[in-house]
Order: sequence, then C-alpha cells, then structure tokens
Amino acid sequence: MKTHFCTNIRLSRRKASFFLVLILQLVACPLWGQELQKKALTVEDYSKWGNLRLGKVNVNGQWISYTMSYENGLDTLFVKNTKSLQTFSFPSANREDFITPEWFVCQSPTALHLRNLKTGKQEIIPHAGQYLYSPAARRLLILIEEKGKENTLILRQLDGRIEKEIVGVNEFIADPAKQMILYTTTKNKLHEISFMELTGEKRNKKLLSGSASFTNLVWHSKGKALAFIEKAEDKNDFINTLFYYNMNNSRLYSPNPLEFRKSFLGDSLFVPTTSYKLKISDDLQKVFFAVQQKAKSKKQLPSDVQLWNGNAKWIYPMEEKQNKKTNLALWRPSADIYQFISNDTLPKFMLTGDQNYALISNPKQYEPQYDYEGKRDFYLVDLSTGKSSLLLKNHSGHFSHTIPSPEGKYIAYFKEENWWVYNIANKTHTNITKNIGSPFASDENQHQHKNNYPDLGWTLLDKEILLCDAYDIWSIRPDGSSARRLTHGKETKTQFRLAGYSIKPVSKINYSGRIHDPMDLNKGLLLESTNIEGHFGYYKWLPKSMKTLIFTNNSRLDQLTASAMGNVFVYSEERYDLAPRLMLYNRLGKESKVLFQSNSHQQNFHWGRSELIHYKNAKGDSLQGLLYYPSHYDSQKKYPMIVYIYEKLSQDLLHKYINPSQFSGDAGFNISNFSTQGYFVLAADISYELGNPGLSAVDCVVSATKEVISKGVILPNKIGLTGHSFGGYETFFIITQTNIFAAALAGSGAT
Repeated sequence: MKTHFCTNIRLSRRKASFFLVLILQLVACPLWGQELQKKALTVEDYSKWGNLRLGKVNVNGQWISYTMSYENGLDTLFVKNTKSLQTFSFPSANREDFITPEWFVCQSPTALHLRNLKTGKQEIIPHAGQYLYSPAARRLLILIEEKGKENTLILRQLDGRIEKEIVGVNEFIADPAKQMILYTTTKNKLHEISFMELTGEKRNKKLLSGSASFTNLVWHSKGKALAFIEKAEDKNDFINTLFYYNMNNSRLYSPNPLEFRKSFLGDSLFVPTTSYKLKISDDLQKVFFAVQQKAKSKKQLPSDVQLWNGNAKWIYPMEEKQNKKTNLALWRPSADIYQFISNDTLPKFMLTGDQNYALISNPKQYEPQYDYEGKRDFYLVDLSTGKSSLLLKNHSGHFSHTIPSPEGKYIAYFKEENWWVYNIANKTHTNITKNIGSPFASDENQHQHKNNYPDLGWTLLDKEILLCDAYDIWSIRPDGSSARRLTHGKETKTQFRLAGYSIKPVSKINYSGRIHDPMDLNKGLLLESTNIEGHFGYYKWLPKSMKTLIFTNNSRLDQLTASAMGNVFVYSEERYDLAPRLMLYNRLGKESKVLFQSNSHQQNFHWGRSELIHYKNAKGDSLQGLLYYPSHYDSQKKYPMIVYIYEKLSQDLLHKYINPSQFSGDAGFNISNFSTQGYFVLAADISYELGNPGLSAVDCVVSATKEVISKGVILPNKIGLTGHSFGGYETFFIITQTNIFAAALAGSGAT
C-alpha cells in the first residue's frame, strides 16, 4: 500500500555537516546505530501504550477528532487539521462534535470547550453538565450545574452572546429536528415542565406546574407530540401520572386518575419512571409505557442466607437479577383507553415498525436451554383488538433472528438455516432464501448450530431486505420473487460487508428487539472487503457500479469514516508490527497519507512479527493459523512456543496490532507480552466435526503444532497450550490425548 509523507527540515550548514557525519557513522556501523538503540520491553513499559479511537470528521473533511486512551485513565482527545496537521488537545474530554465547519465542541469532567477552528480561539465554560447545538436556530444550549447554586440553562450564540437564561432547569431534551426543547424547572419547591421553540419567535409554553417533579421526557419521532411522567409526591403511593401533549391541537392529556388506578393498575401495579422510556406511536394515537409489580415484603433472613427453589427454571442469581416483573402497556390519550400488551406468562416484548402490532414471548419456556436468550414461542398481538395469535413455534430468542421492518409490513426471521418473511396483512410465511443457491447460515462455530450471517436491514418502504451470505450482500424482495446479488465476492472468496462503525445502518433498541432505519440504495453504500489471505479494501457501491477507494494486501483497515460531502475518508491502518495510524484518503487526489501514528515509541523496542501459516488436519481440511515470532528473533536459535486456541482465530487476529498489557488481551491472553519475552506464539484454527469438538480440537491443534515444529525454529519439548472459555474446555481435553505440550493453562474453561 502506498503511503505518502511530507517532511520539511531546515538545517544550518554547521548542523547539516554534523548530520552528514552522523549518517555516515550509522551506515558504517549498523549494529551501533540501530540494534543498540532498541531495548527489550519490560512490564514497566506497558503503560506507555494507548488505544487509538477515530472520532468524527467535519462536513468538508478538513478536520478530524480522535482519542488516545490509556489504562491509567489519562486519556486525551485531539482535533487535527487534515491539510496543515495543526492539532489541538483536550485532556480527559469526550462527547465531541463539529457543530459547524468552523466550530468544534467537547466536554471534559469540569467544563465545556468551544474552539473556533478558523481563528484558534478557545472558550472554556466551567460547570457545563449538558450541551446541545441547534443547527436550525444556530444556537448553543448549555446547562450550567455549579455546586451550591441553581442550575441555569443558557441559550447563546457561538460567539458568546447570551440570548436567554432559564434558572432552575433540571433536565432538557430536544425534538429530533433540534428545533424545540422540552425542559423541567424547580423554583421554591414548585416544579414546572415547559417547551420552548428555538427558531422563529422562540415561543415558550408552560405545560404543567405543581409540587411533584417530572421525568421520562420524550418526543414524537417527528416532533409532533411529547410525553412525560409526573412523579408521585408520596413515595409510598406509587401513583406516577402519564401526560401527553399533541402539538397539532395544543392539548394536554392525562388518564382519568380514579379509573386508571382502580380498573387498570389495581393495588399491585404501578407505572415506574426508569424501567423503559415512554414511546409515542408514529400515528400519534398511542403512548407506550411500562407497568411493574410492587415489591412484596420479604421475610427477614440473615444476610448470608439464600432460598433456592428446585422447581425454578433459572438459578437463583439469575432469578434475582430478573425479579422485577415489568410489562408493556399502551394508553390511547384521545379516548383515554388503556390496555396491557405483555403479561407475566409472556413478559418479553417488541413492537413492529408502525407500532400497530407487538411480539411477545417467554424466555423460560423451553428448559433446560443453553443459550443466553433461550428458544420460545412468539405471539403476534394486534393492538387494535388486543387479540394475539401464535407466530413462531420454538424460535430463537436472539434479537438478530427476528427483525421487524421499519414500515411495519413484515417480520423477517432466521430459522432452519434460512431467512423467512411473515407478511402481516396476508398472514403468510415465505422462505425467501431457499432457492437462491447460496447458504445464508454460517458454519464458523461448527460445534454448535449454524447461525446467520449479518442482516443489514430494509430498504425504503420495506421494498427489499439486505442480507449477507458468506461472501456477498443480497437485496431480496419480501415475497421472495427476486433476489439481487449486489457484490461479487464468491468468485474470489472475498467477503463484502458494510464499512465503518459510523456509517452502518442505525439499529434502534426496540424493547427486547432491534429495528433498523431504512436504507436508500440510490445513495450508494460504503463497503469493506476481506479475504483469508489478509487483503483489506474499501469500496463505493452504486446501483450500476462499484469503485475501489482503498486496497492493501499487508495491513488491516478499520474505522472508516466519511465526510458529509463524501469527498474525504479517514480510516485506521495497522499490522502486528505497525501500531494503528490514522490515514486520509481524498477522492480528488486519489492517494492516502498519514495523519497520526499512535504508539510511535514502539520503534525504541524490539518487536516481533507475524505470518500466516497453512496446514492440514487428519481429514485433509486446509486450515491456517498465525505464527508470531519473538521480538529479538535469531534464526540460529530455537525458542519455546505457546499455542493459543479458540475456534478460528486467524481472521480475527490477522494483521491486528496488540498492545502489551497486564490487563487486556485476546480473551485474557496477551500475545505481545509473550512474543516480547522470547516466545513464539501460535494461534491455530480448529475445524470441528459436529458433535465431536474435543477430538476435532486435538486433531487440528496437534497438526498445526507439528507444522511449526517442522520449520525447525522452536524447541519441541518447550511448547505450552492455553485457551479461555470454550478454548479452556479444549485445553483441558487436548492434554488428556497428547503429550506434545509441556504445560497447559485454561481460563474459565467450560467444563
């Protein structure tokens, strides 16, 4: 991969002459000039290493933010100009944002930092607990929380001119368009809740006031309504009150308190303020809220006594963790009607995209079970009638296996190694992947059941769903009538996926499930590619073309982030012997350059390298592993080796840089710690025969170990074995079947 550097050095003649002599000495004595400058890594040096996180790119790609974080907690946020490389630093800061092309804001534990990137001028605003920038109003809102004083919400311009101050503000929340805020205040024990327009006439309207406080503030998805809860004045009374305000008719609604308490909640239920956020339906007709059982008084027992019930489906610690029975209910403000959605028999719930139906289930239904989210029956509840019907029998409880569509027309689900779609209106189930001729179930974890490759969500108007097979991305109609392969990776065994953590589709929490924002394929997709040989690439996919942006065959690419204008891309690049660095790719210049190199002090220490090795097990399956060389490797010597195992590691670790550390590593095992202490480390892949994981692990691990022994670089009688969790189980099993390992260590072995 080509990397372009720009370095300007000016020296006086005398300094230049000295520099030339020094260069000649270094050339003549390479050991004195290079080897002796490096030193062996010690435990005391580990704290020098930090982790690099790319933050944001401003709209025109001229500025980026990134953070270096350290195990001692002394983290620093940086802002860098992508052309001049001018850099500003903000110790211990986070929550950064480029609020305009020229203005940057971030928050530290003690203050808000506002920097004009054009002039370099900085303003530090102490005691800032929360901030918000409204692009529509071009105003900054800052909540000042100074100890011993009342909170003050400040509405101001970026240059510092204050336009409004509201004293006594407890919290505030903006509508999705950031054109209005809903906020609460307390003055002389009088609580108020109001909303204020940030644009136009900046209208300020008080909604309610009283001796009780307000919480759980929410907005409608398009800012057409808001809702909140008034807390009960008496903590023992439990009667928290719902409120809903409709912007269209400027009316505030609340349930009839007597009816709500008597006919709906009874004596055993109450509306909690913290379990779940209120939610307003898209059609403005429903408000969803949580209902919880009041805690029963427990018999006084000594603190070290636990009562375990042998008939309980979950063990005592899990039962205690889940002991708060919370269900979902809805309120129709215009008619003042309430109804339960979930219940104690079917306590888990999620909504469809249009909030007209709900999916409810019981995670304890099929016992014993070994998944964290066990299989269960799913029932579909029609919220207009309250009637429920069985949708899925004995179906996986994992959130990625049941995907409601954003428009509410369909429910996609993964079952029997295929993707199915349920049409809610037609009440039909369709297997949409069975006739494609490509498997959509992964066999990577071959000792378990096959799992799905990623789902990427739905396109606009629920027209198609985007799904992945082993290599490619498919766009499939929900009735299965057509399936388009958007990429062509199968032919070269190259895997394509959506690129960059900041540009993947938004997956919103949908109670116990997830729901994606729809994607517009006409705007294109940013994709990343990988293959088993360690080639990484980024691409711009459009309906009629796919262009290569960046490609490398000897390093790992990650964290791709694009400017809003789409002309500048920033990403990280790393290799086992190259600490992560930030790279900039400009589509106009079509070349990459280094913006920042993390952990540059590594060059002062001896460091190892890694290589991909290939081997076969007894069945003839072609496998691969990663072999890490000792940091001060001498081909005339032989070294001890540690074999590290956990299913298939080569793709996860290929070209990955690993900070030395006593506190972190891959599943608790730090490869760099050992490679810098004179060990070879082998990360070996394992291919399983279903139902026979132990002997499969023995076969593959011993085969990989013998492949390295044949290279003549290690001491055959000095080989260790280690694994964590399932790798711990494999470690325990392997040492009962072979004497090839001199020592073994299992961490949290699943035995």
